[in-house]
Amino acid sequence: MWRTCIRDPIPRSQSSELFTLTYGALVTQLCKDYENDEDVNKQLDKMGYNIGVRLIEDFLARSNVGRCHDFRETADVIAKVAFKMYLGITPSITNWSPAGDEFSLILENNPLVDFVELPDNHSSLIYSNLLCGVLRGALEMVQMAVEAKFVQDTLKGDGVTEIRMRFIRRIEDNLPAGEE
Repeated sequence: MWRTCIRDPIPRSQSSELFTLTYGALVTQLCKDYENDEDVNKQLDKMGYNIGVRLIEDFLARSNVGRCHDFRETADVIAKVAFKMYLGITPSITNWSPAGDEFSLILENNPLVDFVELPDNHSSLIYSNLLCGVLRGALEMVQMAVEAKFVQDTLKGDGVTEIRMRFIRRIEDNLPAGEE
């Protein structure tokens, strides 16, 4: 009797290193293609947004997570399920605003910045800005308009990486007249 052993062709640690290095090559190419860091930051956000718009379907199918009822629940799902599923990390959720419409994701270890040092001439580059775009794009697909931005970054000498999330509004489904 034959038993087939299906193995992952690339071990997880090598796979994450390959992802990190590939992302680094992408950012390097963007820095060559665009004149200033602001344009690179915008491009990374735009690319991330497009990834998030598509990634949410995979996330919902694989995670079996139901609809979140409020922004706090959404924050928990982002930190404890999504980041763990796709990046292998679990950021902490802190600094809630009194109104409950803003919070921070603290990444003790950002896997995108392994092996990275920012050159002095790219001091305004937000290297991991793709993550902000992914968060915006994915949440927009589940009817949440949010703002996501980096406020601390280990690449710039901060102790941790912090992404600040702000709920803007719930997006209403706009169906054409006569359709429900």
